[in-house]
Amino acid sequence: MSVSRRAVGDRIVLSPQEPLAAGGAAEAFERHVQQLFRNGYRHLVLDLSGVPSIDSAGIRALVRGHTSAQRIGGSLRLAAATAPVKKVLELSHLAGVFEMYDSVEAARMASWPWRTIQIAAAGSLLCGALVWAGLRWPVELTGLGDAAEPLLTGVVKKGASVIPLHRFQPFLELLKLVVAALIGVLVTAIHQPAARERTRSIEQAQTLLCVAGAMMMIIIGNSVARAFGMAGAASIIKFRTPVDDPKDVTIMFLLMGLGMSTGLGAFAVAGLGTAFLCITLVALDQVSAQKSRVMAVEILASGRQFPTTHVEGVFVRNQIVFEPREISQADDVTVKYHTWLDPRTSLEDLSAQLMADDAGVKSVAWEHPKRERA
Repeated sequence: MSVSRRAVGDRIVLSPQEPLAAGGAAEAFERHVQQLFRNGYRHLVLDLSGVPSIDSAGIRALVRGHTSAQRIGGSLRLAAATAPVKKVLELSHLAGVFEMYDSVEAARMASWPWRTIQIAAAGSLLCGALVWAGLRWPVELTGLGDAAEPLLTGVVKKGASVIPLHRFQPFLELLKLVVAALIGVLVTAIHQPAARERTRSIEQAQTLLCVAGAMMMIIIGNSVARAFGMAGAASIIKFRTPVDDPKDVTIMFLLMGLGMSTGLGAFAVAGLGTAFLCITLVALDQVSAQKSRVMAVEILASGRQFPTTHVEGVFVRNQIVFEPREISQADDVTVKYHTWLDPRTSLEDLSAQLMADDAGVKSVAWEHPKRERA
């Protein structure tokens, strides 16, 4: 097979110049990619501008290259794919799985962790602005000042006045809610909830909980009666959705505290607390990275033709690293895979995906792999 290879930065660019089809070309390309990974290369860019067409064997070569890159902590990016190749990827429901770019240069530039850079820049700007605002207006934006003392001590001084209302007070309270929402969004961008099936709802709950804390403090103000009334109202709220990970519960509790400090107008405390929480989360993720769950899966398909493209496409879409181990064939065909998947992944959902779309999969059985004897 004709494949040109060149180094671009820290990446190897492969440029096949013929159709990736069964019968030799796709299989040779797959062996070439796997050999590069075995030789120690971690990041590959596939320049598909010279590939006029692709079939299921070519898709399988791309899928196995992608999962091999995941297994070693590398990457495989597709660049400059022709229209027929894009169409086949879309029909295979894999266009959103592969990292695809319009040019080799765009694929190389994408190696920069842009999302991390954007989150770090936005977080630094937000926390810095909050600390500056809190130091610049420590009392005015808080709205409490000396009038908060009766709430804290229970003693009302003679001649003490109530909190004066500024004409822009409603807009200041709205600003507090906006700041609380931004804090919630920032922390949620760093901390991903553990319950994968309910990730979106828990992410939204984290942000809204921070806003709720701010709203509570705005409503309570310096009124003890309102504080007791708010506590009574909160006691009748029942949450039916369980939170599996204690870390998620702790994050919610901390977000509530940050929201309350924002509602009080203590922007400096909120800014420093947010910065400390974000840095702590990043440090904890680096120290205690979650290990993949290793599972063996046996897939039984009707007939003598195993739906390899469908099965491996499901694995790739769910970011599962896999390795075929055994194949047995009688009236039906059975393939056993060794898989590495996120501990939060639902096996029931995966089985449903494998058995969907009339792909011919009759049964899916998951089990913990047996230990290999030395």
